[in-house]
Parts: sequence; C-alpha cells; structure tokens
Amino acid sequence: MPTLPPRSENRPEGANDSGPRPDGHRIAKLLARAGIASRREIERMIAEGRVALDGNVLDTPATILASLKGVTVDGNPVAAAEATRLFAFHKPSGLITAERDPAGRPTIYTALRNALPGDTPRLMPVGRLDLNTEGLLLLTNDGGLKRTMELPATNVPRTYRARAFGAVTQSQLEDLMDGVEIDGMRYGSINANLERSSGRNLWIELTITEGKNREVRNVLEHLGLQVNRLIRTGYGPFNIGDLPRGQAVELTGKPVAHFISEMTGAPIPRGGVKKAEKVVIAAAKPPPPARPAPRKGPSARPAKPEPAKAATPTRKDAAAARSAPRRGPAAPPAPRKDRETLTNAPRKGAGRPGNPRSGPNSSAPSSSRARKRPAPTRGNTPPRAPRK
Repeated sequence: MPTLPPRSENRPEGANDSGPRPDGHRIAKLLARAGIASRREIERMIAEGRVALDGNVLDTPATILASLKGVTVDGNPVAAAEATRLFAFHKPSGLITAERDPAGRPTIYTALRNALPGDTPRLMPVGRLDLNTEGLLLLTNDGGLKRTMELPATNVPRTYRARAFGAVTQSQLEDLMDGVEIDGMRYGSINANLERSSGRNLWIELTITEGKNREVRNVLEHLGLQVNRLIRTGYGPFNIGDLPRGQAVELTGKPVAHFISEMTGAPIPRGGVKKAEKVVIAAAKPPPPARPAPRKGPSARPAKPEPAKAATPTRKDAAAARSAPRRGPAAPPAPRKDRETLTNAPRKGAGRPGNPRSGPNSSAPSSSRARKRPAPTRGNTPPRAPRK
C-alpha cells in the first residue's frame, strides 16, 4: 500500500497538503486533470474502491504521485492527460447538468452526443445550470480548470437574463451591490439592471461572481418577483453570441489560450497573446439545403405544345410578292333578287297612291329618283327634330 512520501526538508511547516508539492500531486488532482471526473467525484470513486495503483486498491485520496503510471480506474489504465480544451454548449431547458440522473430524466450528455464529434474527449461541465435554466454552459476536459473557474475566490463573472413577473425599481436592484442575506445565506455583490418592462413583465440582467446554488432565483424571489425564464448569457470573457440552442462549439484562439493560462498557470504559447475583454462565440452557419435532383422519368404533367414557327421568307418569295398585282377591297356579296335587304328595299311611300314621285305620271323613273340609303348603323343616324 503506498504511503505518503517523507516530508521534504525545504517544505515549510504548516503548508497545505492540497497544494502543489515538489515531489508530486494528489491523485485526485491528477485524475481530474486527466479528465476522469471532478475531484469530488474522484474522492467518492476512491471510497468505493474503484481506483487502484499497480493492482493495489487505494483507500485515501491523499495519495501523492508524480504521474499516473500504473493507475487504473474500474480496471482500465488511465492515459496521460491531454491538452486542455474548452467547449461552449447552449443548454436548453429540461436537461439535467449531470452525467446520470436517478429519476431517469434526460441529461446534457444526451444532447452532447449529437452536438459534438465522436473523437471528443470526456468533458465535464463548469458549474451547473438548473433543470429549467438555459443558456451558456462551458465544458472542459481539465478537472483543474473546472475547479478553478467554479471557485468564488477567482471572481469569474456569470451573466444572466431573467424574465420575471412583478414590480421592482432600479433603486432596489442597485441595493444588491452591497450584497443581501436570505434565510441565513449571505450572497455577495450582484450587479443588476432593469432592461425593459411591459406592465408587470420585466427583463432583468444580473452579473454574479459566486455562483451559489439557485442564487439568481433566490435573490429575485426575495424582491417579490416570480421568475418564469432564466438564461445564462456569459461566463467569464465568453458570451453565448448566436450559438444555436442545443449546439456545442470548441473555443479556440489566442484569447482562449490566454484565459486558460491565467486560470491554470500553464505557460502562454510562444509569441504571447492579446488579452480580449470579451470573446463572442460565433456559431458556424448551417449549409444551405440541397436542391432536389431532377427527375429522370417522364413528368406527370402534360407537356405544353410548342407554338409553330413561321417560315422564314426567301428572296424569291419577296420578289414574287412585289410583282403580284395589288388587289382592291373585297366586293360585298350580291343580294338575292327575290329577297329585300337593307340596301335594295324600296323607300317608304314609294308606289303608294298619292305619292308624286311614284306612279305612271311621274316625270322621272322611280329607279333613278330613289336613293339608296346606307345601312343604319350606330353613329350615322341624324338627330330627331324637336317637337313643336
């Protein structure tokens, strides 16, 4: 059974055993750094006898090791720690921030299976979001980075947007800067601003640095408000940006490397990095939908008939058209002899007795005297004379 190594002569008296030592680190810290689980979870695994060193089951998390060589968890050897990686996940409401739930409710890992590539290492959530809380959730494969970001002493800010029902003033929200004590629990400074209100529906933005359990909900309920939606929009220098709900993306670049180096104490990459006040997570745009392939078979719709193309006249046709005699207007059809029409009908009064223009004593023949009136059409009828 491994025991604690002898005390170093250069180690000052009263030094904390949980801190770094010149001859190694605690096994819980090394396993957390390797991404096995959080320190608290590893301590529970050691108490259950699931961690062994060279075949010997360990019973204390205070074992000091220089490396993870020979360490097994559940009989599986532990590989060397990979490079620290950080991911952002837009958690929807209705998911538990845990690896498993005794009640059988869906967890964040159910959604992460479809949101991350298959070669992604085991990730641990940085902090927790309640079942009905949505928004930005950071995940990492480094248990040390996870613990450092969760500690209230590091003062990493967390920003939330809350939709609440009730009445509150900006002056009441500003009083939260001095902290508040609720049911014996002391909450630190909270920066709260009233964004907008519509009647008794309010949107409030809050920034906290401690991250205690249900801190935002407890504080707003203490002010007489009923929270019906809570969204975490920022954690540290990272903002949720336009990351779609249920999607995850890896955070890379120099600002991310600088933040990780500041949290873990790891060396900064050669050349240095520029410190960014805020890193916005830009989600990749989804590819445009593919167009359907054209149908190879005959279409169900009947084909439209193509209009007949006029024949192009040739030079011979144009010359024949110029030499042909011009035709006048077509003559009207000859009326029948035994049928009266509007043009050959006799005038009214012709052939009647007493009519001076008709009869045998007439000086002029009726055929020459009778005028053929045009067919009555619209527009050529003379107006009637006014009655006397």
